[in-house]
Amino acid sequence: MAAQTSTREGKTALIGEVKENFGKSTSVVFVDYKGLTVDKVTKLRAKFRAAGVEYKVVKNTLVKQAIKDEAWASKLDKTLTGMTGVAYSFEDPSAAAKVLKEFKKDQGDAGQKLVVKAGILDGQFLDGNAVENQLANLPGKNELRQMLLATLQAPSQQFVALLQAPAQNFAYLLKAKEEQQG
Repeated sequence: MAAQTSTREGKTALIGEVKENFGKSTSVVFVDYKGLTVDKVTKLRAKFRAAGVEYKVVKNTLVKQAIKDEAWASKLDKTLTGMTGVAYSFEDPSAAAKVLKEFKKDQGDAGQKLVVKAGILDGQFLDGNAVENQLANLPGKNELRQMLLATLQAPSQQFVALLQAPAQNFAYLLKAKEEQQG
């Protein structure tokens, strides 16, 4: 009887952990990894870790228990069958989708065995196609920072160029005058 209690407590703790991960993630991607070798899955996990993505394989029934109160939970009924890996992105919403897209491309035929089932982005359900073709193509956090920095720097660069223009034009005028007299 004690073993059942600890198993029940363990499941409850795991459901709580999964629920917490869903709550704090910016996006979640569900994948079917059936057919991948242990070596390939290990490489995929390493790529996820490097991108700041947490990847877990959790029983479908436990995931269903963890998300049962979410508005989009019923849309995952068809997704949560068979072998399912869950990739949580906590900072960059497109990180997991980008890792999967890159992995599939790099692994060739072996990568095609990895199937993106669905995703959740800020509480919105995405089918596998939307994850691969839209979410994976969104600019990442660092790319957005670079774009913002370039946008913020552009006016100051233009201002400096405007300040330099009269002096530069005067120098051209003097040079032209010198060449005309020379």
